[in-house]
Amino acid sequence: MRVLIVVESLFGNTHVIAQVVADRLREDGVEVELVDAASATPHLDDADLVLAGAPTHNLGLPTGTSRASAVHRGAHPVSSGLREWIGTLGASSTPVVTFATKVQGRFSGSASKAAVTMLRRRGLSARQGTDFVVAGTTGPLTDGETDRARKWAGTLQG
Repeated sequence: MRVLIVVESLFGNTHVIAQVVADRLREDGVEVELVDAASATPHLDDADLVLAGAPTHNLGLPTGTSRASAVHRGAHPVSSGLREWIGTLGASSTPVVTFATKVQGRFSGSASKAAVTMLRRRGLSARQGTDFVVAGTTGPLTDGETDRARKWAGTLQG
């Protein structure tokens, strides 16, 4: 099995989740490629499964404006992210599962849910995976989230 993980991460929290998932999958003998969304190619057919992750901004996927705001708070600047990568995708039969980081709360939204909507509008097979909780806008991940990510990764091969 070959898994492509495409991740956008501004404060590093979403990347930590992606790395934990990649490490767990590799332990299970899966071939994994982990790439930043800004440098990801739009070709999915080389993978058996694509995982797509991003932080939640303003109830959904980050935008250029929300990324600029994050940079003012100390985030790593990126030229583009998951939203833009999804916009480059063409038809593919490779399934996509999304994940996100977000603050806990009733009105926090989900980048993974927004990504599924965009992916399906492009005709791709997509489902929402798991959202992982950060303690605030800049993080860190809350206690136990990396353990949850490892467990979640173990469910992805079925």
